[in-house]
Amino acid sequence: MKEEVIAAIDTAISAGARQRRACEMVGITPRTLQNWRSGGTVDNRKGSQKNVVRKLSEDEREQILSLCTSERFKDMTPHEIVATLAQESSYVASESTMYRVLRERNMVHHRGNTRPKRMVSKPPQVVATGPNQVFSWDITWLHTTVRGIFLFAYVIIDIFDRSIVGWEVHDREDEQLARDLFARLSKRLNLKGAHVHSDNGNPMKGLSLLGLLYTLGVSNSYSRPRVSNDNPFIETFFKTLKYSTKYPGRFEDIHQARDWFAAFVHWYNMQHLHSALGYVTPAQRRAGEDKILFQKRNQTIEHARDRYPERWGSRKSRTWEASPTVILNPDKKTVADEQPAQKAG
Repeated sequence: MKEEVIAAIDTAISAGARQRRACEMVGITPRTLQNWRSGGTVDNRKGSQKNVVRKLSEDEREQILSLCTSERFKDMTPHEIVATLAQESSYVASESTMYRVLRERNMVHHRGNTRPKRMVSKPPQVVATGPNQVFSWDITWLHTTVRGIFLFAYVIIDIFDRSIVGWEVHDREDEQLARDLFARLSKRLNLKGAHVHSDNGNPMKGLSLLGLLYTLGVSNSYSRPRVSNDNPFIETFFKTLKYSTKYPGRFEDIHQARDWFAAFVHWYNMQHLHSALGYVTPAQRRAGEDKILFQKRNQTIEHARDRYPERWGSRKSRTWEASPTVILNPDKKTVADEQPAQKAG
């Protein structure tokens, strides 16, 4: 079309017409004519029809479909087809082109015996700025002296101060037991507006538990399948539990397990100097005593530096600080809570 307009204008000019008048007759400006002459006649406007050189013709598309659905290649992927043809010094199209043509005809489907791959998004980032805001919970198996028989410890941890706020030991995994545990916890703590994170087990997704959490005004989230890092706080507690030198390894019965667990939780909350909390106990962190303790430690270090300055030289003194927030499942741009609470220059 542009070529025809340019040719018509050139004919008019050669016949004696003025360029401006000729342009007005066809509805363009002399500037437009100049652009067409210098920049080519291709329509570069967005949405305009363009002649894509590499675009497949309809015959080429049919050839690809016929090849991929042939008796020889019908059970092969495009990757296998391209590799096989290349070995025979033949090339029809790339793997991505074959996939695109097949996808346009709705001919790309999962055909293996395995389940199709599922994209499971990472759990949402949750921030705790104080106690009773974000809880994490899980169930761990406890070995008994009878081979093949286990007990099950239900544990709820507050991620802000790492306190064990609820626990029970039972002889089975059951969603009703999980619901009862949270029901009893709600009588001691105000859970409205709190968030609960857990793994994907049946007790965690039971309708009775979910109904209770909804009634209490508690939101919830789940870890991705087989991704333990999505629930790190409770997993860390279980490691501390089972790697403790006091851990018996196997329990004679459920009564022994409950007695031992009660003693361990009391020690963990009241006496265990937690490294992620700056070596204060969960109870001290929960009560806000960590700030006072850190202040005393920092004063002691400063006094020691005044007395023995040669031991420090030009280095800065170590300082203990209480982290104001704890983050569950932080994104890449967020500074995770697991930074040491003590800093050294």
